Amino acid sequence: MGARGAGRLWWGTVSCTLFLAVNGLYSASDDVIELTPTNFNKEVIQSESLWLVEFYAPWCGHCQRLTPEWKKAATALKGVVKVGAVDADKHQSLGGQYGVRGFPTIKIFGANKHKAEDYQGGRTSDAIVEAALSALRSLVKERLSGRSGGYSSGKQSRESGGGDKKDVIELTDDTFDKNVINSDDVWMVEFYAPWCGHCKNLEPEWAAAATEVKEQTKGKVKLAAVDATVNQMLAGRYGIRGFPTIKIFQKGEDPVDYDGGRTRSDIIARALDLFSDNAPPPELLEIISEDVLKTTCDAHQLCIISVLPHILDTGASGRNSYLDVMLKMAEKYKKKMWGWLWTEAGAQSDLESSLGIGGFGYPAMAAVNARKMKFALLKGSFSEQGINEFLRELSVGRGSTAPVGGGAFPKIHSVEPWDGKDGELPVEDDIDLSDVDLDDWDKDEL
Repeated sequence: MGARGAGRLWWGTVSCTLFLAVNGLYSASDDVIELTPTNFNKEVIQSESLWLVEFYAPWCGHCQRLTPEWKKAATALKGVVKVGAVDADKHQSLGGQYGVRGFPTIKIFGANKHKAEDYQGGRTSDAIVEAALSALRSLVKERLSGRSGGYSSGKQSRESGGGDKKDVIELTDDTFDKNVINSDDVWMVEFYAPWCGHCKNLEPEWAAAATEVKEQTKGKVKLAAVDATVNQMLAGRYGIRGFPTIKIFQKGEDPVDYDGGRTRSDIIARALDLFSDNAPPPELLEIISEDVLKTTCDAHQLCIISVLPHILDTGASGRNSYLDVMLKMAEKYKKKMWGWLWTEAGAQSDLESSLGIGGFGYPAMAAVNARKMKFALLKGSFSEQGINEFLRELSVGRGSTAPVGGGAFPKIHSVEPWDGKDGELPVEDDIDLSDVDLDDWDKDEL
């Protein structure tokens, strides 16, 4: 049986549910409060309580080891300090709001709920409880001294200075076009009236979201505000009939209404979606060293690895056509935040073997979960349609997986990066036959 056939047999016998679908670590019976984008604002941000919140991913080994300690701490602190958990793998927008880059990440939400502190202590229940009580003592002292602002209910008017609006850009009839129209950035603009009660309630949420969005998108998505009672030219141009009205402006497109929720988390989630839609696709990197493979696959939940035919088989134009297909798919699935890699057939033969590619049948593609050391192989054609169907199945938790051969990535050879040119056959050494008497040689042979 050929290597490809053996790979198919192995594949069929080691089938399992796709590794993206994993259950959460906490249940309703625990004293840990499960938090989502739907209830986070009400439970945490609007709360007067001190909160410890764990941002986790179900597939994360460190998170799984923390779970019993986190539950034990929650039980010990019940009625004193609130202990919550966010499945940040499932609710990525909520994790993104708080700069979660690894798991588990623990945040302490104290007096100022819009400025959570990172917990850097030990991962035992004793250490967690001690840190919670220390933070609680600090909170009480702040309240005694009158320095605690607590949660802003948003009742203050704009004139009274309620909330920190430093990152909300105030626009007028005179400054709007210069800043917004033809800007390469995305703008979310609130049209408000100072006397509007709903506008007053939105103000602190809009201000807090503006700061977070500025940080998360490096200023590529901006939150702004227009007093529509003063700047009536703008209000008329955009048909503002009620307050607050929020519109989204993107270069080359007509403005659209924002009709999402009015909480900080809702606004941030929409802003991050807009940022993803306008962000460049992830890099497509050639595997020229072990560092490239490990860095990419360790930093992403999935890394998509393609093995392309040898340059002598396709030439530069053929290879570029395959790379173009990968780049289009990277663009299409950029919100997934996957890593994208490629290598030439034979350059990393041990890696090919560990992924069941078998040494022939190029181009080939595998989606690898480096944390679980499992992979799925593209069975269809290496085309936009074939790869799209493959990745779509992965996205919805369907498909089959197999363990990476040997349970870990094999040795990766350091190679020179492709120079973008057609391949050349190796030059053979010239043989000097000037001193050879061919007539005598023929006679000897006879």
